Amino acid sequence: MVNASTAIGGRGRDRLRRGAVMTLLALCAAWPVAGFSAALETGVRATVVARGLETPWALAFLPDGRMLVSERPGRMRIVSTDGSVSAPLAGVPDVHASGQGGLLDVVLSPDFVRDRTIFFSFAQPTPNGARTAVARAVLAVDALRLDEVKVIFAQREAPSGGHHWGSRLVFGRDGNLFVTLGDRFSFRDRAQDLGSHLGKIVRIRPDGSIPPDNPFVGRPGALAEIWSYGHRNVQGAALHPVTGRLWAHEHGPQGGDEVNEILPGRNYGWPVITHGREYVFGTRIGEGTERADVEPSRLQWTPSIAPSGMSFYTGKVYPGWQNGLFVGSLKFRMLVRLSETDGAVKEVSRLLQDEGKRIRDVRQGPDGKLWLLEETDGSVLRLDPM
Repeated sequence: MVNASTAIGGRGRDRLRRGAVMTLLALCAAWPVAGFSAALETGVRATVVARGLETPWALAFLPDGRMLVSERPGRMRIVSTDGSVSAPLAGVPDVHASGQGGLLDVVLSPDFVRDRTIFFSFAQPTPNGARTAVARAVLAVDALRLDEVKVIFAQREAPSGGHHWGSRLVFGRDGNLFVTLGDRFSFRDRAQDLGSHLGKIVRIRPDGSIPPDNPFVGRPGALAEIWSYGHRNVQGAALHPVTGRLWAHEHGPQGGDEVNEILPGRNYGWPVITHGREYVFGTRIGEGTERADVEPSRLQWTPSIAPSGMSFYTGKVYPGWQNGLFVGSLKFRMLVRLSETDGAVKEVSRLLQDEGKRIRDVRQGPDGKLWLLEETDGSVLRLDPM
């Protein structure tokens, strides 16, 4: 007897597989998104301030209100509030601009007014691949130049491939620097390995040395710079304005995007404990969605919204938004507003859904407004009340 698989033949089986994948993807797109019950918020609009950037990834406000903007292909520019965009800054090191890699986050030193120092993360090319690295440099604004560029941190591993670089940079109130590091996609199991940098958040001093109160200092087999582990790809991070603790969100695959309060030494589960599903056939990843030794997420989205950029709002321009958490969505092209009440985090509203903006970064400006980077058309946006 000829079985059905044999009778269909190779090309037929391929068509069936493709059809099954498309069906599962359609079902995933139809899944309800956890917490997405709030109405569209219409009291604000996105004003385009600047255009013409190529895949902008991060912005940092200078004391005079101008912005330092990174472009993923490997350029950094100064953008004025009137929309003028400078020529690329000289002195940016070579980057591995492939896939999701390139020139990524940029932040100012906490003492920038005095030391004129900036910090930036990038995919650093190596002989056999590339790795997430962090450099510091002195910014010569008027000369459009970076001086005294020095790499202060680089992942030990430098695998091939172009995905999951992490790369958000956040200074803590104590002056130490948090760096988020992705799992590099094909190496996800190393997110649970304390001897690996992949899938971690690390905490270093501004010179790259290790703070003595890091949770794994002195632990055999563990890298002392690790602050937390079990992460997939963290592309949004910010300090809570009340507690001063680090919060972060990370990409899941087809589900399980998470918002987390990042606590020292904690395991955040990936890829063992997750709501995520495999891209092919939608099968579950790991052993479940919770475990006693894994820190639970404060919020999760299934299916994935593809979050990027993150900022707590502390200004007064938008009444009722104080201490709210804002997250950009690449997939659903919107800005999500979250709130925390008595320890519970929930989605309050979705903004800009009708404008189709693929939001890469979210920052609060010195004018008390939220500023956004739109990745597809390379624009800088300001969120204005209507």
